[in-house]
Amino acid sequence: MSMIDTHPAVQRTPWGTGTPPDSVAPAKRRILETAIRLFYNDGIRSVGIDRLISESSVTKATFYKHYGSKDRLIVQYISQRHSLAQGIVDEIIRQHSDPRAALRGLIDQIVADVMSPGFRGCAFINAATEFTDPRHAVRQIVSEHREWYAETLSTLLNQLGHPLPGDGGDELVLARDGVMTGGYAGDPIAATTAFVRVADRVMDRSIR
Repeated sequence: MSMIDTHPAVQRTPWGTGTPPDSVAPAKRRILETAIRLFYNDGIRSVGIDRLISESSVTKATFYKHYGSKDRLIVQYISQRHSLAQGIVDEIIRQHSDPRAALRGLIDQIVADVMSPGFRGCAFINAATEFTDPRHAVRQIVSEHREWYAETLSTLLNQLGHPLPGDGGDELVLARDGVMTGGYAGDPIAATTAFVRVADRVMDRSIR
């Protein structure tokens, strides 16, 4: 198996949050959007280059021109998922000046994701299960994503007056892991209901 290039330049999407903008070459944009759909729905390793090329409606030469290898596309995929998550979280926080309301908005977003059609679990947990080496570029991005998310939650809990915001942030991240996994593998209604109970208990320990 070829290793993904771990140089920082290929670990970050050049497009920022969301999907690639219109300024990106249409074929390059189409390849990444196809990868986002196929890698999430069917698994990263199970999707071959020929399928990516076919469903992106590009030639093999075009694929290699823009990405060079499937490995580089995988890194762009997981980076793009991180950027998209950051954009969603930042927008929810921006819409709520009160930290409790912002946390509630994030919880509601997680519940909505789990209950949405086509939900296949957490893209980052799914990717981590496919790349077992913690030094791998994919695992590094997954770790950074989780650290960012826990820090974001801890910051909001600190603003809310939680006595142990770091611990609370970790608890919410683990609760999110549970609802993402349980919501996909089991009953999403039971999973989201339990998740909200846990989140409420964490926030209720705050002093304001």
